[in-house]
Amino acid sequence: MTGALLRARDISRRFGGITALAELSLDVGEGEAVGVVGPNGAGKTTLFNCLLGLTPPDTGTVEFDGRRIDRMPVWRRSRLGIGRTYQRMELFRGMTVADHLLVAEQAHAGTVRLWGDLLHHARPSREELDHVESALRLLGLDELADRPVDVLSLGHARLVELGRAMMGRPRLLMLDEPSSGLDAAETARLASIITDVRRSEGTAVVLVEHDLTLVGDVVDRLCVLDFGRMLAVGSVGEVMADERVRQAYLGSGA
Repeated sequence: MTGALLRARDISRRFGGITALAELSLDVGEGEAVGVVGPNGAGKTTLFNCLLGLTPPDTGTVEFDGRRIDRMPVWRRSRLGIGRTYQRMELFRGMTVADHLLVAEQAHAGTVRLWGDLLHHARPSREELDHVESALRLLGLDELADRPVDVLSLGHARLVELGRAMMGRPRLLMLDEPSSGLDAAETARLASIITDVRRSEGTAVVLVEHDLTLVGDVVDRLCVLDFGRMLAVGSVGEVMADERVRQAYLGSGA
C-alpha cells in the first residue's frame, strides 16, 4: 500500500525454539481499520506487541508515517500518534470517568503539573475540559462522568479505556481484544462507537479480536494469522470464504 500510515516489514520473533512470527508484513492506511484474527497461538499478541514496542522483533522494521520506530520506546511511539487499549484493563480505582480522560489529555499535552496535582492546586485549561466533555459525549459516558470507575459495568469500563486511548488524538488506535467479557449488546455498542470515532476523527484502527461479529462490523480489511504467518488478507467476506482460513480458524473443511 503506497503511503501507508503504519508499515511493518518482515517481522520475525522467536521465543526459545518456538517461532511466534515468521517474516510477517502488515500495512495500515490512513483512516483504515484492519482486523487481525487467528486461532490461539497464531502470533496475534506477539505481532501487536512488536508493533507497539513491548516486544522487540528479532528481524524486520516498523515505520509510522514514514518514520522508523522499531527501536523507539513505547512512550515515544505514543507521542507520535499511536494510542492503545489493553485486553486486561488498566484503570485506576477511585478515579472518576472524567478524571481518567483528563489525566490522559494532560499527559499527552505535557501539562500534568505533578506537584500541583499532589497538592490539589492544579487547574485544567478550558481547552482540556472541552476535549474531555467532547470525548464523554462521543462515548455516551457524559452522564457517568463523575462516577468512580470502580462502580461501572464492564462495558462502560471498556469505553473508559477506549476514551483514554483517544485523548491524545491518535492517528492510529490499536485495540487488543476490546470486546473481552462483553455481552452481545455491549459489543454492538462498542462497534458503533469505534465506527463513530473513525468517522469523526479520521483515526486508523488495528483490531486484534476474537469476536468475528465485531470484526465484521468495524474493519475494512481482515488479516488471518496462522503459526506466525499471514494466511490470508482481504475483505471479511473474502477471507472467511477462504478454504485455508476455514480449516485453520474455524476448524472446518466445509
